[in-house]
Amino acid sequence: MKLIIDTDPGIDDAMAIALAHAMPEIELIGLTACFGNTFVSQSSRNARYLCDLLGFSVPVAEGASLPYGETDYTPSANVHGPEGMGSMETVPQIGTNTDLSAAEFLVAMAALHKGELTVCAVAPLTNIADAIKLDPAFATNIKELVIMGGAYKHNGNITPYAEANIFHDAKAADVVFATKMPIKMIGLDATMLTLLTPHDFHEMAQKAPKIGDFIEQISKFYLEFYRSVGVMTGCPMHDATAVLACTHPEKFTFEDVGLRVILEGEEIGQTVADTSRPKVQVAISVEGQWAVDYFKDHIVSLG
Repeated sequence: MKLIIDTDPGIDDAMAIALAHAMPEIELIGLTACFGNTFVSQSSRNARYLCDLLGFSVPVAEGASLPYGETDYTPSANVHGPEGMGSMETVPQIGTNTDLSAAEFLVAMAALHKGELTVCAVAPLTNIADAIKLDPAFATNIKELVIMGGAYKHNGNITPYAEANIFHDAKAADVVFATKMPIKMIGLDATMLTLLTPHDFHEMAQKAPKIGDFIEQISKFYLEFYRSVGVMTGCPMHDATAVLACTHPEKFTFEDVGLRVILEGEEIGQTVADTSRPKVQVAISVEGQWAVDYFKDHIVSLG
């Protein structure tokens, strides 16, 4: 499977990128960076750093720095840390971004690999909406868009109504859900069933002293955030769960429903059913223990 991850690394983004690299059925052909967990310049820097740490090289294209219609953006440093990698105070600048913007790279790769490319978007959907606006054929050239975002039957995680990736650019998300491209939405209904415990992280660190230890170290910040909001047993592997949906959809339960995004008021960012919209495959469940075990096994394989 040819895959691009649209990302804002981000602790769970780092885990998703590591998982994709470890999966032999995935050919990761690039990373596109967006604002979200970090400022966009931090996102692209972190993406390049992770490629170097994991020992592979793919193009990294920097994209949107702001949500649609906004002039300012502040990341949630309390969730992922001031640099996006937990308690790391500095992240090395390694390599450079490709000359193409994220939207240009997405459009070019979708045309080059027409009908073969899956895009896994684990950030706000601004880069995806930008690609659609740049070339409407992008929506039909890709094989599938798999989104980590949204909350269908589950409560939100940044407000009572909204999941963070959708909330951070509700307008862009609504543009995406209005298209006819094949979409899977892997939201909180599924990802909150995939909790990694401190013991899981320690086990990976013991068995994989380089990558496993790195993931354990950055996870400590993430685990502490989740404890602060009442999730005491672990942290969900949000973005890695979306990667798994790209290759193992049979492990998920889906409902086919049209979606729109509420764009104003206290419910802004909420993903709600809309029968006038093209249908999206919305994940309402996943085999959570399978997902955790699969993730751990593949991270350990990286050493």
